[in-house]
Amino acid sequence: MKLQPAPGEHRYAVAVREGSDLWLALWIRRSRKGEFFIMVPRGDRDWDVHTSYHLDGTLHMKSHGRKVLPPTKRQPLTGMFRGTEPLGAFFGYGPKSVGAICDPAAFSGGVVEVGPCVLRPGDGGVDLVEPGCDPATFPWTNIARREVIRDIPPWVVITIGSCG
Repeated sequence: MKLQPAPGEHRYAVAVREGSDLWLALWIRRSRKGEFFIMVPRGDRDWDVHTSYHLDGTLHMKSHGRKVLPPTKRQPLTGMFRGTEPLGAFFGYGPKSVGAICDPAAFSGGVVEVGPCVLRPGDGGVDLVEPGCDPATFPWTNIARREVIRDIPPWVVITIGSCG
């Protein structure tokens, strides 16, 4: 899997470190237009599972080219962003089984690395937050790692933790 740089796009990754190997668990893409996508590597290119948050505030998840959850309306990504909005949760990963090696150079916003025993199914989420605002603490009962990416508002918050 080779991600090519795209001018004006920002990418952030979550990767699992196992010895000298770095496996890509997921990545967040902020398009040139300012829309957000959570992408998950899969061995089947037709699967293309992802969550998207569009400029008009529409949030939906797709898999195999179809919406798998009904679209919901959130605050638009035009104008001033207020408070916090959950972008999505990640439920497990399989980067090793699909050969998704993480190349840190492909991610302009950096890579959040975790150890092999930290990220389990249901143990992570991504939020968009107003600068200076804290993301929601629910549903996390234990936070193993939280990274706040402050490059462009709204900020991207990646949380790895457990829900109890």
